[in-house]
Amino acid sequence: MKQLLFLFLSITVFAQKPKAIVILVDGIPYDVIQKLKPKNLSQIAENGSMAPAYVGGERGGATESPTISAVGYNSMLTGVWTNKHNVWGNGIEAPNYKYPTFFKVARDQKPKLKFGIFSTWLDNRTKLLGEGLPQTNHLKMDFAYDGYELDTVNFPHRPDKRYIKEIDELVTSKATETIRLQAPDISWLYLEFTDDMGHRYGDSEPFYRSVYHADSLIGEVYKAIVEREKTTKEKWLLIVTTDHGRDAKTGKNHGGQSDRERITWICTNQPKTNERFRYGLAIVDIFPSVCQFMKINIPDTVKKELEGRSFLK
Repeated sequence: MKQLLFLFLSITVFAQKPKAIVILVDGIPYDVIQKLKPKNLSQIAENGSMAPAYVGGERGGATESPTISAVGYNSMLTGVWTNKHNVWGNGIEAPNYKYPTFFKVARDQKPKLKFGIFSTWLDNRTKLLGEGLPQTNHLKMDFAYDGYELDTVNFPHRPDKRYIKEIDELVTSKATETIRLQAPDISWLYLEFTDDMGHRYGDSEPFYRSVYHADSLIGEVYKAIVEREKTTKEKWLLIVTTDHGRDAKTGKNHGGQSDRERITWICTNQPKTNERFRYGLAIVDIFPSVCQFMKINIPDTVKKELEGRSFLK
């Protein structure tokens, strides 16, 4: 009887279809997460894992990278630092597509997978992912909700940046709706408002409120994937992270190599993490972790260039 039960459980686990979503919420230092203990991130961490991480490459070394938003996004996507992916700032002038994103590697390995991007910033799709470009073999996202920051009619651009908050809410609602109805195999949700409030107010109540608001949006996505796991044969990987910290003096700035600008965090719904997660965790580790969970074989030519390592057991 025990052998039959073990066999049944093994078949059930084997039959589960892996899905992954990465949420990058902009510009929240690890000490702010520790201080505020946002409800949904805390719940995800309680059921899974959370640890400090770092961005910016090796300080003073060949991989040292600016602690700037697009730089961090691309290190997450490609698993390498700036000296390789060649994104040095938010202008994203000349990405080196020789270093593919995990979306590109997944598409090459499993062409039938469905991808989603839900982003406050259009450049994440058009420049970083390089959608439609010959260098990415004309990578195409199956579900794309972005570019709303260019819509000044529905989102009037006022100095208080509230329109970014509204766009964050919209792309999150699109993400949760798409997860519930179509369940893309790999998705990326990007939220910006926290960075805007950090730049404007620094370490302050307005910034902290924006963190709580982002946490509420993360909670919506978490609820959607939990529902999918309960009602389907899917097993979801959720990774939530940030792209940089902030300066220690005001909390308004970033870009340099101070500890507070470099120390970030990664939260996942997966409880089974390895030593990498507990020691030396970095934003470049997200690429190989997504690939491992999704059972994507990383080509040797890509693997040998990676600076990240999977944090999953």
